[in-house]
Order: sequence, then structure tokens, then C-alpha cells
Amino acid sequence: MATIDKTQQDAEKLAAALAAVKHVKDGDVVGLGTGSTATLAIQELGKMVRAGLKITAAASSIRTEVLAKSFGIEILDLGSLSVIDISIDGADEFTESLDLIKGGGGALFREKIIATLSKNAIIVTDASKKVKKLGAFTVPVEVIPLAYQYVFDQVAKLGGKGILRQADHKTFITDNGNYIIDADFGLIDDPAKLNISLNQINGVLTNGLFIGLTSKVIMSDGTDIVIFE
Repeated sequence: MATIDKTQQDAEKLAAALAAVKHVKDGDVVGLGTGSTATLAIQELGKMVRAGLKITAAASSIRTEVLAKSFGIEILDLGSLSVIDISIDGADEFTESLDLIKGGGGALFREKIIATLSKNAIIVTDASKKVKKLGAFTVPVEVIPLAYQYVFDQVAKLGGKGILRQADHKTFITDNGNYIIDADFGLIDDPAKLNISLNQINGVLTNGLFIGLTSKVIMSDGTDIVIFE
């Protein structure tokens, strides 16, 4: 695997984020993602709000909510919304068919709700996230704590090797009070089928396969902005 130049990667993330926020209009309800690229978009939206843009937003994580409020962006209760005009989020991997793996930051459930509600779900990435086939990045699976061993066993039956996510030498806890199993299935031949199989396991809240939820991916390759839709 080629070494990724972090300076170049950061520049690509910023370019993609700047391209994405141009799609936000006055009066929009905006879904705000979680992660390094989404953070850049939130920072730019904050500048636009201070310059007069009028938007409200729904946050995909507590840390995103705190960040958005620090820029004066009004946050709505996600549970009260029936529709979101536009959302901007990142991805851990994506294919040209707009299948994604998300959840490296642990916010996959709220991110999936936002994507589901969005009329225009935009993903912003650097070029390193584009793959021919999903699966080099593990699939996060958010599980109810009392069912995690059962879910481990079921993931294994599906051909996955799962580990319980850790943070600061202890079990990682999501904003929803759950655990995450990071499941390695190798390269995934049928992401849609695996998505359904994982969601059918009792004790699984959701998983990080985002299938049929993305309107477009805006990617910077360091020279140009490339849009997949």
C-alpha cells in the first residue's frame, strides 16, 4: 500500500469540503457529519453563517453539535425531523457505485439517520478513500452491550473477524451508550447483502455499510474536484 502524504491528504479534504458547502442554500436544514473532513465543512459553514447565511442543522454526534454551536450554527433535535435538505459527511471508503463504509469515528447510527432523511446526501473525501471494492477498512457494527458476545458469534458465522473497539484502554462507548465491533470481512463481494445480514442480527443497532443512501461523492484528487453521482 502506498504511503499517504498527510499534507496532501489534508489539502484534498479541505478542497472537497469547500466544494461541498457551495451546495448549501439560505434556509436549508443541514445534516452535519462527524470526522476530519466533516469538521472542515462545519468550520466553513460557520464562516458563512457569520457572514449572513441562515441555516439550521442536525448533528451526527455530540462533538459535532458542540463544534457547530461554537460557530453559531443553530442545532435542531434530530429525532424531531422528517426531512433534511442537505447533509455533508465523510467516509472511510467509497466505490464509484456510491457504496460506503462509514463509522470510523463511532457516529455511524446518527450518520445513517441523517443520510436517510437527506434529500441531498453529499460525501466529501480525499482520493485515498476511493476503492474498487469495499473491505480494506473494517465494517463497524454498533451493538447493544448485553448482546455483544452473541453478535460476535453471528459475525463469525457471516465470515467476519470482529474485535471490540477500544479507546483510552477501555471499551469504546458510542453517543448512544453502545459498543462497536469492528468486523473484518476482507474485500466484500456483495455489500448490500452483507448490510441486510448484519442488520438482521438481534442486538445490532446498525452497521457502517451505507448502501443506496448517498446522492453524490465530492472527491479532491489534489488537482481537480471529481464528483461521483
